Amino acid sequence: MFTSVLMIEKPLTSEDVDFVTTLHGDEAVSFIVLLQPRGDQADVLLRAIDDLALGELKDAVHEGEEPEGSEAKAPAERGLAVSLAALRQAGSEAVGRVVEDHPLDVLRSVVDETGADEVIVLTAPHYVEEFFHRDWASRARHKVGVPVLKLFAHSE
Repeated sequence: MFTSVLMIEKPLTSEDVDFVTTLHGDEAVSFIVLLQPRGDQADVLLRAIDDLALGELKDAVHEGEEPEGSEAKAPAERGLAVSLAALRQAGSEAVGRVVEDHPLDVLRSVVDETGADEVIVLTAPHYVEEFFHRDWASRARHKVGVPVLKLFAHSE
């Protein structure tokens, strides 16, 4: 069985589930999902710039209204549960956890402990971070010894 570590920022949509579960054709895939809740207020400006770059003015204006830091843990746990259920319903094995601190260190240890075949980073576009190669996928490529695939999540 092929094992993928799936790093996400928000619950998977049905399109995301279809996308990641069909990447390897008919081969059975097991997912280890790592969901990182929204960060602290320092990230609000970067997210607002990304929203503006995508033409999402409404989202940029409302960036400060989303739960941050410790307040984001409960919604993240619910989102993880929904995502795991959707992956299982699609026929894949799936386990996971919410990662609050040092997500790339956790990623490296999960890859090492499980012998994962690949990492899939499924996020919204983050233009500022991507430009400076500070996004998860760019940084993960320097931390893990397996291929890292970056995909853009679908939005509802």
